[in-house]
Amino acid sequence: MDTIEGMRTFAAVATHKSFTEGAKRVGISTKLASKYVSQLEDRLDAQLFRRTTRSVTLTETGAAYLDRCLPLLEQFDELEDLVQKTQAELAGRIRITAPTGFGSSQLVRMLRPFQAAHPMVSIELHLSDHHVPVIEEGFDLAIRFGVLKDSSLVAKKLMDMRIVCCASPDYLAEHGTPGDPSALSTHNCLLQTISGASDNWAFKGATGTYSVPVSGNFRANSPLAVAHMAADGLGVGRIPFYTAEPFIAQQRLKLIFEAEEAKVIGLYAVYPPSRHLTARIRALIDHLSSQF
Repeated sequence: MDTIEGMRTFAAVATHKSFTEGAKRVGISTKLASKYVSQLEDRLDAQLFRRTTRSVTLTETGAAYLDRCLPLLEQFDELEDLVQKTQAELAGRIRITAPTGFGSSQLVRMLRPFQAAHPMVSIELHLSDHHVPVIEEGFDLAIRFGVLKDSSLVAKKLMDMRIVCCASPDYLAEHGTPGDPSALSTHNCLLQTISGASDNWAFKGATGTYSVPVSGNFRANSPLAVAHMAADGLGVGRIPFYTAEPFIAQQRLKLIFEAEEAKVIGLYAVYPPSRHLTARIRALIDHLSSQF
């Protein structure tokens, strides 16, 4: 255990009077926070906390240590910031998790110029269409769409993404182009199961937003899978614009109901609420924000 890291963990636990909340604040697991504090107590040969099943309170020694610990941590953060800002080159590893389709297309194209500008930064990209716990899995940054479920994380909005309806020209030629969204009830709709109410699609009308019940013979937890099936003529899909865009460019998909689009989803850069964000992660977040 690094002494500074142990001190930072101890201060977070003491401030929040909870190993769970303290661990979240420094971006590690509760188990690791407990281990760091125990190692710090062993190093100091002193008990810093009184622990019960319901509470965590400072001992007299712990309170005195906290008073000296906080200004030292602030000085260390200021010193590290000063060094990093004057470095000619960013360096170190950044672990990122992102949705499979977006991460393998849009995101990697935006990471390329960042890595070209900062070759000493090593990026480890983990792609998954499932919710990945950022803190527990040790990620520095997550790129996520939609409503954020974890209030313990910090989120920076990068952009809004349109959700579009589309079908292949062949499908529309065979089955006809629906005149309005309500006509989708007579079409085979391809459903994305990770987007919430997949059996009801929202559209914008003269009197506000309304919902259209849809059904079909294909469901997938990946927007890219829906895009491929729609491009192959199976039915009508409703997916993020970034997924449809390359198929539209190839004239394999055609947008419908653009004027009635009612939904956008936010794209966010999400990271643990560590008090001190490293220069390389700050730089990457700023880069992505400017790119989007």
